[in-house]
Amino acid sequence: MMKKILLATFAFFAVGASAQEKPVDSTKHWSVIGQNTLMLNQAAFSNWVGGGANSFGWLAGVNYNLVYKKDKNLLENTIILGYGQNNTQGLGTRKSQDIINLASNYGYEIGKNWYASAGVGFISQFTNGYEDGNNPAAKKISNFMAPGYLSLGAGFTYRPSENFTLTLRPANARWTFVLDKELQKAGNYGLKNDGDSSLFQLGFFAGSTYKLKLMENITLLNNASVFSNYLDHPERLVLSYGGVLNMKINKFISTNVTLDLLYDHNQIMKTQLKQTLGVGFAYNIDNGVKFKEDKRNKDWK
Repeated sequence: MMKKILLATFAFFAVGASAQEKPVDSTKHWSVIGQNTLMLNQAAFSNWVGGGANSFGWLAGVNYNLVYKKDKNLLENTIILGYGQNNTQGLGTRKSQDIINLASNYGYEIGKNWYASAGVGFISQFTNGYEDGNNPAAKKISNFMAPGYLSLGAGFTYRPSENFTLTLRPANARWTFVLDKELQKAGNYGLKNDGDSSLFQLGFFAGSTYKLKLMENITLLNNASVFSNYLDHPERLVLSYGGVLNMKINKFISTNVTLDLLYDHNQIMKTQLKQTLGVGFAYNIDNGVKFKEDKRNKDWK
């Protein structure tokens, strides 16, 4: 009898100690959605009467959305990196994609789906850009941190679901950097004088992200923003839109179509457009199930 009591007591304390030592799963507050892509395209011709030039191209990129939510705290991080080249016989190698886009936004809940927030963003590119289709023999018009854009602001964020976010910042500072001395000319990217390396702006910023599932394995990610400079010509809005249509064939193969529109008076007084289409390897990450048990808004992958 005594042995049974001692054995039961030992088992009780062993279970209790095990429960106390069980680590807390801190990852349950994180939602990580991302895609790693490598797109390839190729064309070859030999004695082809219709004509054509041999070509080979590639495009690699990552697109991640990392969200931390606990109690009234909300932290959203976006990482978009992409670079690609295309080599065509007779023309040589040309850049087909070049983007660095990093953003982070922290919010503290003040009402249903509303957060007082502050955030920072950075946009630039990896390598030189040239006139005449990025021909290295042509005039250089851009480079890493030429321009580079750093934004810092405070305001409010509305997030009714994990598929839609709207951020409004009545106070948003925006620095334009031109660190390539060859491009530090008055008028370039809004620079006031030759030799200037930066331009400061203070204004209003609004940005939104909308994730839409069109049908099974077909999704559309939309990003749009607008900025107005209080200090100089507030009517000259900086407008941007980026759309990524992803058509997943299986876990590792997908087709991506991207569309980017930009109007920035300080860059060029015309609407800029960039479109890409690629088929290749794409590895998707979606551990959003850990974010919260309610799966009603978990329809985007």
